[in-house]
Amino acid sequence: MLKTTLAGLRAHKLRLLLTSLAITLGVGFIAGTFVLTDTVKAGFSQQATAEADKVALAVLPKDGDATLPQRTLEQVRGLPGVLEAQGLIRGSAPLLGKDGKTVGSRATIGISIVSGRLGRAAIITGTGPGSDDQAAVLDKNTAEAQGLKPGDTITVLDPRHREQRFRLVGIIDTGLDQELGYSGAIGFTPATAQRMTGAKGFVEIDVAGDAAGLKQAVAGAAGAGAVVKTGAELAESLSAAAGVELESLTTGLLLFGLVSMLVAALVIYNTFNILVAQRAREMALLRCIGATRGQVFGSIMLESTAVGLLSSALGLLVGYGLGAATLAVLGALDSPLPTNATVALSPATMASGLALGLLVTVGAALLPARAATGVAPIAALRTQAEEQTFRTGVIRVILAAVFLVAGLGTAGVGALALDPGGMVPLFVVMAGGALTFLGVLILGPVLVKPLSALVGWIPAKLFGVPGRLAVDNSGRNPRRAATTTVALTIGVTLMTLISVVTASTRETMTARLDSQFPIDYLLATQEREAAVPRSVADELRRRPELASVLQIRETKAKVSGDSVKIGTFNGPIKPEVTSGSMARLESGQVAVSDQAVKQLGLRLGDTVAVGTPKAGTVTLRVVAVLNADSSALPALTVAERAFDEYFDQVPDSRVMVNIKDGVPAAQARKVVDAATATYPMVQVTSATEVRGQFDESLDMMLMIITGLLGLAILISLLGIANTLSLSVHERTRESALLRALGLTRPQLRRMLSVEALVLGLIGALVGVVLGGVFGWAAMRAMIAGAGFVVPGGQIALFVVLSGLAGVLAAVLPARRAARASIVGSLATG
Repeated sequence: MLKTTLAGLRAHKLRLLLTSLAITLGVGFIAGTFVLTDTVKAGFSQQATAEADKVALAVLPKDGDATLPQRTLEQVRGLPGVLEAQGLIRGSAPLLGKDGKTVGSRATIGISIVSGRLGRAAIITGTGPGSDDQAAVLDKNTAEAQGLKPGDTITVLDPRHREQRFRLVGIIDTGLDQELGYSGAIGFTPATAQRMTGAKGFVEIDVAGDAAGLKQAVAGAAGAGAVVKTGAELAESLSAAAGVELESLTTGLLLFGLVSMLVAALVIYNTFNILVAQRAREMALLRCIGATRGQVFGSIMLESTAVGLLSSALGLLVGYGLGAATLAVLGALDSPLPTNATVALSPATMASGLALGLLVTVGAALLPARAATGVAPIAALRTQAEEQTFRTGVIRVILAAVFLVAGLGTAGVGALALDPGGMVPLFVVMAGGALTFLGVLILGPVLVKPLSALVGWIPAKLFGVPGRLAVDNSGRNPRRAATTTVALTIGVTLMTLISVVTASTRETMTARLDSQFPIDYLLATQEREAAVPRSVADELRRRPELASVLQIRETKAKVSGDSVKIGTFNGPIKPEVTSGSMARLESGQVAVSDQAVKQLGLRLGDTVAVGTPKAGTVTLRVVAVLNADSSALPALTVAERAFDEYFDQVPDSRVMVNIKDGVPAAQARKVVDAATATYPMVQVTSATEVRGQFDESLDMMLMIITGLLGLAILISLLGIANTLSLSVHERTRESALLRALGLTRPQLRRMLSVEALVLGLIGALVGVVLGGVFGWAAMRAMIAGAGFVVPGGQIALFVVLSGLAGVLAAVLPARRAARASIVGSLATG
């Protein structure tokens, strides 16, 4: 049997080619993900080791928000065996751009650059500040974005928002520090860094020394509020912190890889199912000459094992190539991820890729192999394989009904019964989707005939006899057709779901922004702190070009021991009130967001004690509860006059401006810019720009996810091509008979193409329905009161592309069938 199986594999090399491709692509995607993440992690580790290599010990505060005082540095410096100790300073130091406004959405961070043996700054161009208090260095991303180079003069705001000018002497790489990479960094001498940031302590103290017991001595000097790490431990923690986002990325990519492997498993199952049916006479002859059921089963499993091993090995090579190519692209795009590590297939990646590919292939071949053992020796006397019949059994209907009811019910609970916004409702909807999909999978063969008649009605009319034959063929073997189309259904379902969620999110957020904050311009600082002078809003109100100006002020206050934001407003605003009313908010009253109501255990009519710096503890009565998701107001909102009595003249946190109808946007922008020109901290943001950025983010996410799901779609199309190819082989005599009865070669090709078109459209339509239903459920689970939008154009495109792709998948099988000899084909069997 072993020789027979090996001989069969050698004789039919192309028979399992598409099956091998399915596994190769799936394993390649997963292996490529591991190669990418392993390489980046190695890069992180190398970079972290290089950064921490100069440090013998590092003293860090236990509380991440705390700092280490000057006396701790002095105590550490006084210890025997300490050769040098330096405190690192970090704090806000906003950089001004060439327009005189602060740069970026977050303030750049000022850091101290230490020279000497503890110097860890990676200077790319130029030099460090050394001991020059008028010199500074800048991170490479900010320098590139602002068009700055060594020799230029930069302007930075000090803690009192006064402009200070420095000579740019160098460009630095922020390395693994994610915070500095996001906000940007300006490096000064330690004394200048303390002056420019106003920092009261150190975020880290680095120590050089090699005396025995030094770590214990430093820990004793630092006290209980600090933790001491060796250079190696510091490198490990830096690398781990930098890899947190990478782990999330890896998890996401692996999910797409597993979807691809699930689709590949369906393709393999279908392939072996067809092969077993085609080889019924061959296996019957083996039984006639003495092969046992176990030997027949073993031969199929051996064949699947050989295919699985070969495909998985090829998949590892493909994965290596994908990982290397991705790293090359990231390097060309100047990605912040380290791409300098050696690309390699680790033993763990090789073992997991081979095991996964083998497991999926052998697992998918189990049922067909079991069916092969049922072939009776008498089947060898048949001149042609029997057409497989399908009957809708009661058990199938009951199981499908159970899964469908359970799935839809579970999804309904997640969408309608649970409070939206958390992960639990979304996971419940996902569980419901999985159960529903199992129900559809079980019911698939029952649905194929009516769906093929529905989908094929127009092709049958358009293409005449070949079209009618194709529609009949698509429903002849419902079990096979259902397994073929369900692979495509998975990909289209996910793509439709993502499209619905993206379009609905865009519509929901835009509608809320328009209804709750119908503004043209937002004036605020980078950190949204109370730093916008009230005079700005007063000046804007006097301008005839503007229709309305809304001021929002907020600060923090103590409520039941918690620090809670409290504020007020001046101007037109209509927050969504869930209960009560704030039409006439008076002194002694407060409107509370629904989130704060839960946090503080309040309800409408209750009183709450608020600690204020000017009026002491005041008691306020809750007169309204606001929807926090759609309100621009803080957790607690009081009347404007009362707020001034409690907290004095606090500046505005945000100012929202609307243009008067008929006034050109460019003219209004000049007015707003003029009012804020003398306040570099105040940034002017256009609501149109914010919406545009939001839309760009959603479109980018949709593009990336669609690209990743494209692999699953490709594998499913390979499945359609594989099914048609094997089906053509199975129907050789039938096709020859049709040719003998007058069907031309172009008509035969057209028949097979229409058959593939129908299969593709069936899978796409089922996927569109499932994706639409669970897209709605996901939106209800994620966002309270979310809108529901079906992007008809995108979904229609998915359906059309699925049909066209099915036709393309049929090109080679159709050509082969049309070129076959009529006499030779009739003689087979």
